Amino acid sequence: MKRAAKPVPVDELDEKAAKAELKHLAEVIAYHDRLYYEKNAPEISDAAYDALRRRNTAIEQRFPALVRPDSPSRRIGAAPATGFAKVTHAKPMLSLDNAFDEEDVRAFFQSVRNFFRRPEDLARVDFATIEVAAEPKIDGLSCSLRYEHGRLVLAATRGDGITGEEVTANVMTLKDVPHRMEGRSWPERIEVRGEVYMERPGFFALNAEREKAGEPVFANPRNAAAGSLRQLDPAITASRPLKFFAYAWGAASAPIAETHWQALKQFRAWGFSVNPLSKLCRGVEAVLAFHRDIAARRAELPYDIDGVVYKVNDLELEERLGFAARAPRWAIAHKFPAQQAETVLKEIIVQVGRQGSLTPVAVLEPITVGGVVVQRATLHNEDEIARKDIREGDMVVIQRAGDVIPQVVGVVKERRPKGSEPYVFPHKCPICHSLAVREPGEAVRRCTGGLICAAQAVERLRHFVSRDAFDIEGLGHKHITEFWEDKLIKTPADIFRLDYAAIAEREGWGEQSAVKLKEAIEARRAITLDRFIYALGIPQVGQQTAKLLARHYRSFKRWRAAMEQAQDHEGEAWRELNDIHGIGEDMAADIAGFFAEKHNLKLLDDLLGEITVTDYEAGRPPHSPLAGKTVVFTGTLTAMSRSEAKARAEALGATVSGSVSGKTDYLVVGADAGSKAEKARALGVKTMSEEEWLALASGG
Repeated sequence: MKRAAKPVPVDELDEKAAKAELKHLAEVIAYHDRLYYEKNAPEISDAAYDALRRRNTAIEQRFPALVRPDSPSRRIGAAPATGFAKVTHAKPMLSLDNAFDEEDVRAFFQSVRNFFRRPEDLARVDFATIEVAAEPKIDGLSCSLRYEHGRLVLAATRGDGITGEEVTANVMTLKDVPHRMEGRSWPERIEVRGEVYMERPGFFALNAEREKAGEPVFANPRNAAAGSLRQLDPAITASRPLKFFAYAWGAASAPIAETHWQALKQFRAWGFSVNPLSKLCRGVEAVLAFHRDIAARRAELPYDIDGVVYKVNDLELEERLGFAARAPRWAIAHKFPAQQAETVLKEIIVQVGRQGSLTPVAVLEPITVGGVVVQRATLHNEDEIARKDIREGDMVVIQRAGDVIPQVVGVVKERRPKGSEPYVFPHKCPICHSLAVREPGEAVRRCTGGLICAAQAVERLRHFVSRDAFDIEGLGHKHITEFWEDKLIKTPADIFRLDYAAIAEREGWGEQSAVKLKEAIEARRAITLDRFIYALGIPQVGQQTAKLLARHYRSFKRWRAAMEQAQDHEGEAWRELNDIHGIGEDMAADIAGFFAEKHNLKLLDDLLGEITVTDYEAGRPPHSPLAGKTVVFTGTLTAMSRSEAKARAEALGATVSGSVSGKTDYLVVGADAGSKAEKARALGVKTMSEEEWLALASGG
């Protein structure tokens, strides 16, 4: 069925519609993650972005079996940019879930309470007395500082939460960051984490200097801080008014405190700046009062904040609460409301993505909102336009939060021009004029032109050379487009057959630039299996899915053979693909379907004549008896809640599944166990009691 103009309430979605929407949300949110984390050039407001994530979460909660391996709920940020060495964080730098009103905050604390079962624990998480460290949420760039024997030895940005950019020399120029920690109570090794930011007076002064020099100005202090820290020349970073607040820590060779509040005091003793507005609150009402107070003082602060962060103060409780897929269970960010303004929507244009998706964009009469001039906003899809009855020439209400380009909230209909006509979404591609089709259950309309569509061809090539795929520096959008239009590149393999002498003669190039491009391309003739799979641009296959496939099949030869055999949906190869945890039937159909197309096989053969795909090698697992194991829980547990048991297993390196299969290593059987225990016995899966599980987990 086709969706109505107004989004269907989550509780009215059927499974087919939910699956289609989760697929669309994964694509849209990943796109905006890349803009925000990699390019510092977001297109939508925090409020619009958060709304997308909330809907994704709500659908996943209603249909847990449909959670995708590339789900936004499993992602943190985006991959680190090029130009800096990559650093793998000893402990992931996770982002926080968001609360948008007091009801959300109360629900968060209820979730903390629901996590525990023992009476002595419940007394510690009582709504009226729970201790919470509350801190203003600085709008800057997260950074981790590694100290050994008290000396700063490494600094890295968050990146995608797992891997960041090494910016040690740049961070050394910040006055708020001690090169050697004060005192003697610090551990031998510790990662101090916090936010690099720029105060507004320094931001305005920097922009005035750039404007005077004829350079582009920064949109906001957050972008200015990110751009200043990511300078290849540390001298430029040193000239910028950057500051640092410490608020957390990563890996440490020894405990530093029993509570978060004690840890903040320890940071001060070691010579770090800690936000003086942070406060230890007791009870939910005190937390909410603190949020209201900070919101009232927000305009007076010298730096930008977009909310308040709450953290369970007791570190023993924090450790037991652990982490969900992309965020800790013991902390939440309580965001501030968005800012709004009115302006004229001059035009609606449609952009075409690499999978043919048609995305409408609002071109606005420039308007200043919160000190930033904004001119464009993404309209998401045709349903969004129809639901809000957005028309060209309308006076629209735009909303901006988190210092980014706004979303269109609605239309001021009493100011609509006479003779205005409803916007008709194109049924043909604006680039190649092929038919644009909207499949049943899909939110987006897609061009059917395939590779004859210049937009799709160029976008697929851009994806192929992007930093998470082949990572070929020097082949940006402009060059890919020009090379494609001039028939220098038509397929990915053509990239490795470029005529560099001819490129040197092109306008704007020259011999030196051509040599640099050749070196960048030649350096990418070998690529790991997971990056290669991602580079192919198979529908639904993001970075996480590519890693799942690479980890399972290990070599390209084995993967290709299995996918060609998987054309038989009754065969063993098809069942094996579907049994990979995190890959469902819909995704499996897209993956196997890629190998059903003769032109794709021809493309692969051509490409493999130019490059080498190396086998996948997984990182060393934690030293744990559960590392790499698949665990299923069934029945009622008595010593801990199911949530705490799952968190404990995942912390020890296990994968927790909801169903028993031949790939299950352990089934933990609680009271009143059902059919899972019978199935485990039939499959020969090892079962254990809750007591045996606790002994194994403690041994880890």
